Amino acid sequence: MRMEFLQRSFWAATRQCGAAEGPCPESCQDSDLDCFVVDNNGFILISERPQEVGRFLGEVDGALMTQLLSMGVFSQVTMYDYQAMCRPPTHHHSASQPLVSPISALLTATRWLMNELLLLLLEWRAWGSWRGDHGAEAKTVFHHSHKHKKQDLLQPCDTAYPVFIYQTAVREANGTVECRACQKAFVMQQVPSSNLLLLVTDRTCDCSTFPPVLREAEEVKYNTSVKCDRMRSQKLRRRPDACHAFHPEENAQDCGGASDTSASLPLLMLPLWAWVLPPQLLQ
Repeated sequence: MRMEFLQRSFWAATRQCGAAEGPCPESCQDSDLDCFVVDNNGFILISERPQEVGRFLGEVDGALMTQLLSMGVFSQVTMYDYQAMCRPPTHHHSASQPLVSPISALLTATRWLMNELLLLLLEWRAWGSWRGDHGAEAKTVFHHSHKHKKQDLLQPCDTAYPVFIYQTAVREANGTVECRACQKAFVMQQVPSSNLLLLVTDRTCDCSTFPPVLREAEEVKYNTSVKCDRMRSQKLRRRPDACHAFHPEENAQDCGGASDTSASLPLLMLPLWAWVLPPQLLQ
């Protein structure tokens, strides 16, 4: 099913209250209402604004997500990623470091001389037919790539990030969010036979004072003892108890046939014939 068809079907369904009542007095097409269809993890599937589809509800409406968490509609669970990549902490060197260690000043001067030597080689004519602007362009590219490599340096780490899970015991809920100068009303209804939720909120009330609810991962810092215990607790992957090297429905004769391939004798003799025959016959 295409997303456009699902959205059209959803907007058409929200305009009908029932066979007896007919069209609803209010629908998601009204300018003072915001309607969302989210999944059981709070990600938006249908919205009146296409740029919000696929985003987390807490990023779009932090006030509504905060209220749903406080009411128990969603619960927050912390998950861990043990194969994440993080940026190493940046160490800001003080200006007094060269005074403490003269070797540091010598190493800094050596690195500077090596960088200048490399730039000189890039601008040298022996590297190609570069002239004028090309040397300046090479210098700019070198500085940019050198800085980019420094910024993209990552190291393995463990991270923790929040995951929000819908509590299926709550079928429907409604309430208000106390904002600075107004009250934002909302209604939540579970879509039958699915993991989807329909949320309708008041668009006219500005609740921008609430911060967004983000799903940002944070690096887990371990002390020395915990880090050593965790490394000892990691078990090596165990091999399977039985070997499954074949399948009863597999034809073993179809495997390994490449070793029986033999060279064609006429093709092997073709270069010899081309060398022996006179050039006039080959034209």
